Amino acid sequence: MSDRMREVNEAAREALASGIGELKDPRIGFVTVTGVDTTPDLRQARVYVSVLGSERKRAQTLEGLASAHGVLQARLANELRMKRTPQLAFEYDRSVDYGVRMSTLIDELAPPESD
Repeated sequence: MSDRMREVNEAAREALASGIGELKDPRIGFVTVTGVDTTPDLRQARVYVSVLGSERKRAQTLEGLASAHGVLQARLANELRMKRTPQLAFEYDRSVDYGVRMSTLIDELAPPESD
């Protein structure tokens, strides 16, 4: 990935994170934008999000984000001033769950600390 694409992805992540925080949709819970992958032609962007809560809350949040993609896309267009504004697709980032699971396994295997 080129440095330019890294900059575009990071700028998009920041703009979307602030935009999601301002949405009023009750379906959208506590969301963290963990990453953005934009195609080199800037036509599509996959937005990875982490959602605090149950599986049901996660599904509702992804539904809310999908319905608000037009608002978020317009915000992205205003803030980034790119030739094209990518079509947004939201996806749950499973790496957070994986990290928590690995941490739990390590804690189970680690010997208890003695003072």
